[in-house]
Amino acid sequence: MELSIIKFSSDDCGTCHRMSHYDSKVVKELGLNFIDVVMQDVVQYRKYRKILISKYPNKEGMGWPTYLLVSNADSDFNIIGEIKGGMSKGDFRTKLKSLSEKIV
Repeated sequence: MELSIIKFSSDDCGTCHRMSHYDSKVVKELGLNFIDVVMQDVVQYRKYRKILISKYPNKEGMGWPTYLLVSNADSDFNIIGEIKGGMSKGDFRTKLKSLSEKIV
């Protein structure tokens, strides 16, 4: 099972930008794949839209950014968990580690 964190963010989101300084590094440290989906990147967004819409059909309730822990992101995906909104590097690591440990 291939596990990925898909980050859904926006070019004009300051919190998304701040977290981009450490989020991919933390994800990779925990042995997960990192997929960055900036909503304005039409090609990347279309590729992963089905995953986002399955969790947020109207995009209501999303945080900026929204991170989805997904198995098999490029095929028959399964959403395992999520992390929403801005936080410190330490808090992000703790939440992500807790999410990924539920799988083992």
